[in-house]
Amino acid sequence: MKKLKDKLLKGETVYGSLFQYSVVPAMVESIPKNSLDFVIVTPEHTTLDLAEFLPLRYALNSKGIVCLARTHSRDAADVARVCDTFDGVVVPYVEEYEQAQELAAAAVYRPLKGIVLDKVLKTGKFVNQKTADYIEKKNENTLFIPMIESVPGIENLEKICSIPGVNAVFVGPGDLTANMGIPGEYDHPDLIAAIQRVIDTANQQHVAAGCWFGTTKQAVRTIRQGARLVVYANDGLMLQHAMQTAFSELRKG
Repeated sequence: MKKLKDKLLKGETVYGSLFQYSVVPAMVESIPKNSLDFVIVTPEHTTLDLAEFLPLRYALNSKGIVCLARTHSRDAADVARVCDTFDGVVVPYVEEYEQAQELAAAAVYRPLKGIVLDKVLKTGKFVNQKTADYIEKKNENTLFIPMIESVPGIENLEKICSIPGVNAVFVGPGDLTANMGIPGEYDHPDLIAAIQRVIDTANQQHVAAGCWFGTTKQAVRTIRQGARLVVYANDGLMLQHAMQTAFSELRKG
């Protein structure tokens, strides 16, 4: 976990994938060495619950792979709970500065809440140095990654990236293209330009940025745009790609 955060802070590129279906820890043995820096577990499009991915988290950690979790909600209590359990959190559809500040605080200032937390956010002052040291130590490796999935999110990105605890931002192209009026058009020039704007804005704040894509061609294009948070495909898509390639060759004889 510390290694991943250090890479982000040093301006290096990190590589990961979404896991939507894989909850059996033994499957981690099939992951090639030096392929993944991190995994984002997400039950977004399934009937699974985040708790079902917890054994996978420990199996991934044993291989030096960070396990982040995508929340269903944009609720601060959910963010804190996920960060207490996984290595960090990815929060969907963040688009306002105040919202992002509240969510980031739930991750990197936990367990502070209420009036005490509000004072820290407004003044930067903790109850005392002992509390400040405790919070820093407890959350030093926690990763908080807001998803930018709307035009307002892009417009507010400079302020969002200035929030303490925001080390990376992650574009969700499905929601963003729908928001832009070009649903599902992942090669549309307007989407490519929007991603470039996100990457450039984030880089100015020394924050890594990236976008999910399901094809290597699209992912490489985004890397060439300057993406440093590379999130490629998901477990289901990678299985599909591997089987299509293999059995296509086999059936040719």
